[in-house]
Amino acid sequence: MRSRNPVFSRRGFSRDNGYAGFNAAPQAGGPAVGTQQGNPYAQPAGNPYAQNPYAQQDVQYGAPQAPVTTAGAMTMDDVVARTATTLGTVVLTAVLSWLLLPVDEANLNKSYGIAVGAGLVAMVLALVQSFKRRPSPALILAYAALEGVFLGVISSAVSTYIADGVVAQAVLGTMAVFAGVLVAYKAGWIRVNRRFYGFVMAAALGFVLLMAVNLLFTVFGGGDGLGFRSGALGIVFGVIGIILGACFLALDFKQVEDGVAYGAPREEAWLAAFGLTLTLVWIYMEFLRLLSILNSSD
Repeated sequence: MRSRNPVFSRRGFSRDNGYAGFNAAPQAGGPAVGTQQGNPYAQPAGNPYAQNPYAQQDVQYGAPQAPVTTAGAMTMDDVVARTATTLGTVVLTAVLSWLLLPVDEANLNKSYGIAVGAGLVAMVLALVQSFKRRPSPALILAYAALEGVFLGVISSAVSTYIADGVVAQAVLGTMAVFAGVLVAYKAGWIRVNRRFYGFVMAAALGFVLLMAVNLLFTVFGGGDGLGFRSGALGIVFGVIGIILGACFLALDFKQVEDGVAYGAPREEAWLAAFGLTLTLVWIYMEFLRLLSILNSSD
């Protein structure tokens, strides 16, 4: 099962320089079928005994063999450590930019200019990492630092001109979504399979296209564009954006779980951290936008 982010697509984890596209959970008593396009190890889809080399099944009894264990394989501790480092970089630079780039009348244009520039460069770095064959820690941390600058200025502006408590509420909301999805995923309430993946990707594509059209109307037509980011429609689309972010968190958890179980290289923990950071930033921005609309309409 390949996990993707609402903004930037990512490849699946790899092992021994091969591509590992993680499949949906196998049917009870049946073998896993490797049909991921581009996977050099995938067997033909019509073969009832085709096996994923990273999740081999006992064909006779349908019981999974022990996960692949190799020296230098990724562990959950690796993922947690890399994710903490990446998110910590985002938070640190966000706090510094909040303090050093004020959004008062005298410095507003300068701070906004720096924030927009940092956001655009962060987007380029994220795209570059998305197309690289291997994760680059330096590239990922540079993205995190620049994204933090953008988030810090935007958050400061919202706190200054809309409501003081909005930023804290957005942070708490993001943490609550993360914890809720993690609990639901571990408890089996969310089943990540191909149908779930297809539905989420289709919904995300439609959402992003609508937001892009709305942005074009805003830039060239002025005002609020088509109104997808303000008023009642803005509230609806804000909730949809948060739900999509939660769905992508579930896909990320599945990818990490499969990577650990099937022996992805340790360096791929950086890729997991990168993906989780992208998704959490998405959820935070949707919360911030939603709460801004709610507070501005009071």
